[in-house]
Amino acid sequence: MKPFLFLFYPEISHNLALRFFKIGLSIPVLKQVLLNAYDTAPFDKPQQLFGLQFKNPIGLAAGFDKDGKYIDLVSKLGFGFIEIGTVTPKPQAGNPKPRLFRLKKDKALINRMGFNNDGVDAMVERLKNHKKKGIIIGGNIGKNKTTPNEDAYLDYLICFEKLHSLVDYFVVNVSSPNTPGLRDLQQVDSLKKILEPLVSHKLQKERTKPILLKIAPDMALEDLTDILNLLQTLKIDGIIATNTTIDRSNLSTSALQIKNIGNGGLSGQPLYKKSDAIIQHIKKQTNGKLPIIGVGGIHDELTAQSKFENGASLIQLYTGFIYEGPKVIKNILKSLA
Repeated sequence: MKPFLFLFYPEISHNLALRFFKIGLSIPVLKQVLLNAYDTAPFDKPQQLFGLQFKNPIGLAAGFDKDGKYIDLVSKLGFGFIEIGTVTPKPQAGNPKPRLFRLKKDKALINRMGFNNDGVDAMVERLKNHKKKGIIIGGNIGKNKTTPNEDAYLDYLICFEKLHSLVDYFVVNVSSPNTPGLRDLQQVDSLKKILEPLVSHKLQKERTKPILLKIAPDMALEDLTDILNLLQTLKIDGIIATNTTIDRSNLSTSALQIKNIGNGGLSGQPLYKKSDAIIQHIKKQTNGKLPIIGVGGIHDELTAQSKFENGASLIQLYTGFIYEGPKVIKNILKSLA
């Protein structure tokens, strides 16, 4: 179906694909065909991390299901965990369209979505009605565009408190390049102001939930080392490496097309080596004691294996899933088995 879906703008294709899959699951014969095709059970490799049991180490990265609308649907594709969001306290429309672009020659995407979502209250209502079926759900939380950086910690706390009983782990997103000034929050002092209250609130809970930080791939390694020291001091549970990049080097897509697209975060194959280098650095600087979820450029068995070899305990897909289709999950699990 990919050639047909790729005739449309990416956001339209995204919605069409989900609708087609939902329709397919409503037709008994087709449902059985689809479930058999994407059944990963024989190859699932359970992982214990953050005190959670993951049925397999392959997750869906944040951004695919921003509002938690498709958890039941996507869980049938074989993922071991699903990260929803990024969600903000108040609903926001995000950036003007078009804001998602394919770089077919590079098997990449550029997005400048801008944390478009229905707000945390709408997500809470959906999750209350969701019946958990053994799949781990992460909540990726952010700040509203209109919230000044000095008050950003309040937005993260609001999302943390409202979602605490409904998700299995949290991801603090300060690394998207598509909200003005957001990446400034990766500076150690700003980050400490966000993470300290979250850790304090976490420790007050009867049942604690893991807190992870998602980082950008574009920072200097010495800055990353400072962040890692902070995470270890605050006893943050893990790190997701990495978010999208603003780097445009070594692309096969023409410079003119890149210029016409404009700003945004680049994901997909071109991010692969950059993400791997960050994972290597994290493992080395923390002596392997800080759990890593590796994401960026995973599109087949070899790129998945590279993430694990460089230090990731779990991995996440997004762009590779768009280009290669759901079978990529099963193929990676077969290779791991």
